[in-house]
Amino acid sequence: MKFFLLITVSLFFAVFAVSVSAQTRKVGFMDTRLFLDGKNGIKKYVDVINAVDTEFKPAAAEVDGMALKIQNLEKELKAFQEQAQKGVQVNQATVNAKLEEYDKITREYKFKKESNEARYNSRQVALVYPVQQDISNALQEFTKKNGFMIILDVSKDRTGLLLSWDEKADVTKEFIAFYNARSVTLAPVK
Repeated sequence: MKFFLLITVSLFFAVFAVSVSAQTRKVGFMDTRLFLDGKNGIKKYVDVINAVDTEFKPAAAEVDGMALKIQNLEKELKAFQEQAQKGVQVNQATVNAKLEEYDKITREYKFKKESNEARYNSRQVALVYPVQQDISNALQEFTKKNGFMIILDVSKDRTGLLLSWDEKADVTKEFIAFYNARSVTLAPVK
């Protein structure tokens, strides 16, 4: 009988402790889109994203230039076609040269675009992923330190479930300040 009473009392205190614990824990909201705000966001995250974008700016400009050249060649070829339809004599050697140039630059464009995208994605993984992992770890630390039961990301709510909330529950700025104040060192951007 004492054993049964001891178990019942222990169970009561366990349920009471969980109940009290649940009552003191909070729910917070965060808008992770603000992490990338150049002025008030997570500096390390903004810097690494900008570093990757800057690194690939020349390659993107080259691909954009090729796309423009393709558009211009398409216009020239269309003009040749329209002239031929109107009965105007066109130089077939010129048309053939433009077609060859169009085919060549289209292949180069496709290759360079795919190659740049693959290299860009690889750099994103190498440089951005460690910062994202660090942010994730800091979010866990922040959640526990500040007694949150859960923090929901309002930027990800595509379902429309989050219709309204108290602005005091938005801890985005608080977390960004917490993260930026941390002295966690990651590998420098190269």
